[in-house]
Amino acid sequence: MSDLQKTTDILRDLIGFPTVSVDSNLAMIDHLATLLADAGARIDIQHDPTGKKANLFATLGPEGDGGIILSGHTDVVPVADQDWTSNPFVMEERDGALFGRGTCDMKGFIAACVAMAPTFANAITTRPLHFAFTYDEETGCIGGGALVENLREKGLRPALAIIGEPTEMRVIEGHKGCFEYTTHFTGLEGHGSSPDLGVNAAEYAARYVARLLDLKDRLRARAPADSRFDPPWTTINTGGIHGGVAHNVIPGKAHVDWEMRPVQPGDAELVKRDLHDYCANHLLPAMQAVHPDASIRTETWGEVVGLEPMIENAARDLVMELTGANGADTVPFGTEAGLFQTLGMDVVVCGPGSIAQAHKPDEFIARNQLDQCLKMLHRLTERL
Repeated sequence: MSDLQKTTDILRDLIGFPTVSVDSNLAMIDHLATLLADAGARIDIQHDPTGKKANLFATLGPEGDGGIILSGHTDVVPVADQDWTSNPFVMEERDGALFGRGTCDMKGFIAACVAMAPTFANAITTRPLHFAFTYDEETGCIGGGALVENLREKGLRPALAIIGEPTEMRVIEGHKGCFEYTTHFTGLEGHGSSPDLGVNAAEYAARYVARLLDLKDRLRARAPADSRFDPPWTTINTGGIHGGVAHNVIPGKAHVDWEMRPVQPGDAELVKRDLHDYCANHLLPAMQAVHPDASIRTETWGEVVGLEPMIENAARDLVMELTGANGADTVPFGTEAGLFQTLGMDVVVCGPGSIAQAHKPDEFIARNQLDQCLKMLHRLTERL
């Protein structure tokens, strides 16, 4: 059986695990652990605090530092309210493309890595090869953060990491961070006919969003002159405003979902400091003048650092050699790559499939993309 057919068969099984971020990924992790153990890998399953999710860290070759990590996340985004033409958790092949939730983001890369595990095992001599498959990347890179912290506690530091997010096999050496928040407003309900007797949480949420819009303009003016990102400045997005129960009721609760994607650490600090001061000095005093128990609280969903482009990056150079690329790019979307970089590793993002297909109904990956990925991994065996 060809490696491409093995990869396709494994991918079909992986798509059958509905690992939406709100659900458990344990069945898929156990399946991957079995496949890698059969190839001779040492298995380390790291559960989250609930015991319902886990990371898989598997190793072929000798113990110790150095070596390479092949990393991907096992969770997928929801399919609810999306108009699919087929069952999203039953992989279908049409016109040279494989359809199903997670095919490109990013179970295709995981399937290729696992299909190649027996070949890797026969090639490894002096340095280890690790497989790092994580949970909850789509909801703040929670699993990736836990895995990196686990490696830090163990004092294990691989040399290189390849993150197989869908880049159409382009070599990516940098991306922005992704900081996600929900800011909660608690006011005082009342009758809509007497607005001064209540604290309208929805209105204060609206003022908060107006401040976010002001910060968007200020950040645009702070774009670094040498920024390689598109757009070149730190962005802010208001993802949702929620509050209220009826036309004639003063909303007692509201919340704003928002995110920012920093291009430089100072921008994130500027935003957080400005919002803190605005709430402490303006919004909250006005709310508490009417209702002393009124409050504003910001919940952090995730603060995932970006992947900083480095002048010297052995992972980038290796993957450029393996793929034949003559340059490396940056992308606007986030990955777990920056987390691995915090360990002092050289990190690159490169994987099969297009980000344009991710998160959409009828998500797919082209078979020729998997074939290109397998060719890269075959060339990697020569370096092991």
